[in-house]
Amino acid sequence: MARIKSSVTRHARHKKVLAIAKGHYSVRHKHYRRAKESALHALTYSYNHRRERKGDFRRLWIIRITAATRMLGLNYSKFITGLKHANIDINRKLLADLAVRDPDTFAVLVEKAREAQPTLS
Repeated sequence: MARIKSSVTRHARHKKVLAIAKGHYSVRHKHYRRAKESALHALTYSYNHRRERKGDFRRLWIIRITAATRMLGLNYSKFITGLKHANIDINRKLLADLAVRDPDTFAVLVEKAREAQPTLS
């Protein structure tokens, strides 16, 4: 049976890892062993932060909606509750966009939410 050397495969694997670590500092992009560690950490952070970004955007939208509703004399939680009672199903991304780009339409939504507020008895 012929002996198979792994030099071609190993070289390709090393090249791939070094390409991923390109732009990393010092030996982290030059030496395979350190580049591999650095690339693994970078890929882990990248994966985790893709998920975190969704929460970051949701927080941003809520901040924008809160600012816009307060200017119109209502707070965020009462606004969202009012929308639910008025059966207006708009997600926070669209609400934030309306608050920034089309304040008149947003004001109409705030009025609808204010009218649909449940009264405490």
